[in-house]
Amino acid sequence: MQDRQALVQQLGEAGMRVTAPRLAVLEVLAEHPHSTADVVARGVREQLGAVSTQTVYDVLRSCTENGLLRSIEPAGSAVRYETRTADNHHHLVCRTCGEIVDIDCVVGQAPCLVPDDDHGYTIDEAEVTFWGQCPRCRAAASNSNPSNVKPSTPKPV
Repeated sequence: MQDRQALVQQLGEAGMRVTAPRLAVLEVLAEHPHSTADVVARGVREQLGAVSTQTVYDVLRSCTENGLLRSIEPAGSAVRYETRTADNHHHLVCRTCGEIVDIDCVVGQAPCLVPDDDHGYTIDEAEVTFWGQCPRCRAAASNSNPSNVKPSTPKPV
């Protein structure tokens, strides 16, 4: 986990005032990447006590706008937030449990995919989400389903 002084420095470099809610949001996300706003709000309240959900949403928005956070929205899931913003990477989502892990981009620079027709757009990013089943869920499925047939209805992320 990042130390508090590094987070203070990041806020300052982004031109943002250092506040307890901002520090708490960044700390929660450093500890629990790919969290929803509700999960972040619970973590912030554990640290600071009474903090409104609106305050947490405001911090998430301002930190995302200032490049300290990245928001992702896998299909069928609430928006998730992460602190890994300094590189071009992708995500792998387990269809069964919803776990999200970072996948390094083999190209490295954004955009890593180029469409055959850009329709006049200047493309600066391509968001890639890989879907599958994590080892833990795959093992659980094979233990409970000897024929190794995948579950027919995955849980929503």
